[in-house]
Amino acid sequence: MNLYKHIKITCLATCLAIILLAGGCKKALDKEPLSNITPENYLNEENQLSAYAIARYEGILPSHGNWSFGTFGTDGNTDNMVLPVLDNKFIPGLWRVGDTGGDWGFTNIYQTNYFLNDVLPKWNAGKIIGNADNIKQYIGEIYFLRAFEYFKKLQAVGDYPILRGTYPDNREILTEISKRAPRNEVARFIISDLDSAIMLLKTAPDGGAKNRISKVAAQLVKSRVALYEGTWLKYFKNTAFVPNGPNWPGATKSYNANYQYPSGSIDAEIQYFLTQAMSASKLVADAIPLVNNTGVIEAPNNENPYLNMFGAVNMSGYSEVLLWRQYAAGVVTHNVPVAAQAGNYAVGLTRSMVESFLSDNGLPIYASGSNYQGDDYIADVRKNRDGRLNLFLKEPGQRNILVNVTQGTHGTPVEPTPRIWESNYEQKYTSGYAIRKGISYDGAQSNNGQGFTGSIIFRASEAYLNYIEASYEKNGVIDADATRYWQALRTRAKVNPDFNQTIAATVMSRETQDWGAYSAGAVISPTLYNIRRERRNELMAEGLRFMDLKRWRAMDQMIATPYHFEGFKLWGPMRSWFTANQIVFGATNNAAVVSDPALSSYLRPQEIRSNADSYRGARWTMAHYLNPIATAHFNLSATGGDFSTSPIYQNPGWSTAAGSGPTGL
Repeated sequence: MNLYKHIKITCLATCLAIILLAGGCKKALDKEPLSNITPENYLNEENQLSAYAIARYEGILPSHGNWSFGTFGTDGNTDNMVLPVLDNKFIPGLWRVGDTGGDWGFTNIYQTNYFLNDVLPKWNAGKIIGNADNIKQYIGEIYFLRAFEYFKKLQAVGDYPILRGTYPDNREILTEISKRAPRNEVARFIISDLDSAIMLLKTAPDGGAKNRISKVAAQLVKSRVALYEGTWLKYFKNTAFVPNGPNWPGATKSYNANYQYPSGSIDAEIQYFLTQAMSASKLVADAIPLVNNTGVIEAPNNENPYLNMFGAVNMSGYSEVLLWRQYAAGVVTHNVPVAAQAGNYAVGLTRSMVESFLSDNGLPIYASGSNYQGDDYIADVRKNRDGRLNLFLKEPGQRNILVNVTQGTHGTPVEPTPRIWESNYEQKYTSGYAIRKGISYDGAQSNNGQGFTGSIIFRASEAYLNYIEASYEKNGVIDADATRYWQALRTRAKVNPDFNQTIAATVMSRETQDWGAYSAGAVISPTLYNIRRERRNELMAEGLRFMDLKRWRAMDQMIATPYHFEGFKLWGPMRSWFTANQIVFGATNNAAVVSDPALSSYLRPQEIRSNADSYRGARWTMAHYLNPIATAHFNLSATGGDFSTSPIYQNPGWSTAAGSGPTGL
């Protein structure tokens, strides 16, 4: 069995690299030849621990690559943002069980365990050389990174083996450790690791630069994990997706057959996680103030910290940024500024996303007295609205480059009419709606693949939102702290802070294009919906939407009724912006580039030609809430090809046959 195939080699190579990086303080002649390097000769000094930990950041923490739209495009294929092509997970039958690969991998877990297994005994024995506080910091980082990697596994596959050690390449041993722990136990393990990290990490580990994991970042992630699991258990209760639920596949294995929740019941377990989420998020929200929003849009010199924060080269000075990735001109770069100046690399805001924002007086756009100006033009959509929409929804004619205008060869100095007809992703405006979030007004950032603005990894406003939601889910009321946090978010957004007025004016039948209006196929209460609306608006395009939709069980309604992604109102007055050749339509016309007005007045970017799998809309199946486990993992851990002998069990609604689609629930 090759559960850890190639990992030992990878780890040794990593450690050799660390020796080379961290050994600069020693005289060259004092170093042993590389051929003599053994495990006893590394991870003995503070700088080696530091280098090992920082080398794990890129593979575990969220960031972005050279050509992607990065952080501000990762809500694609949700009701927030739409791409030209629909993801297979929204076309039941096209997402299939893999033969190999998938999310059943342990490389990053092995590397964090290797560190902890090697370093902790030496640390406890006082054998690590260096500053004591720094040593604790780097150990804390590894605890955090293992927790974050496990959280990714929890979201992808749910139940998962809890591994604390490194193991020999022995079939019997590796088969034994492949046993899946119930998902809530995995979440508890993650929280335990985060608690260890919180005890060890510094408040400002790198002097306030915020490029290394801090205590407050760990507290934020703890609140995220606890809220995730608490709400997952609540909304998937009495299904196969929770331990001891009907047809839970874990019950088929003897090691889980008599499982009992550590708190006594699933309801008590829900309360445990929500309580953890409240306490951790409150620590962050009370400690970290929100960045100021002046409302200024074309702000090249930080006239608006809230706007500029998302596209800054140096993000360390923004209170709200807890951890960010730094890039270096000519060394490690990306393409986010160019994408933000143009069509967002073909990731467009949806009509649902845009319409979810309130008017600035706090009323939904359909409410009497909202002062909503309609959507005949993009300029009208932005008027009298939530300041976040006004800031982050681009409008033709606005300026995208304000300084060093002549330096960029690929930038778009003035926002054009949305180029909805383009096929090239670098130029295409998929929905007609493009965002400004993450923009840099500096022309020096606007060459393809040469941007070096920072990338936010964790932001404190999430803690405000986590507390509001966790407290309401747990207690059913908006308490004093939640009130304070919610008013702070709305005041910063330049929206009337009276959220009770919004709740009273909310008509849930008018909100059903928002997937967050549902849980388990039923429409939720106006209060809970507005909590979710606030989260959606504040975290727009920051990559957390699909995580939220899964834990809320917010896609059941699409099992029976397809969902149609829409963008701006193409077939209204804005039609005059385009020539006939730019808006060719027709379901059977191979030259069509936009959707037929007979379908909707609004552009439907995935319903242009009838031979597309997405032409009839996005659909869902329950199995898709968790990813399937590839067949190879059953084969490796089974006896004589009989998969039933494997300690691994498949996720609900999936079979173990490679190439098979969901079997239904």
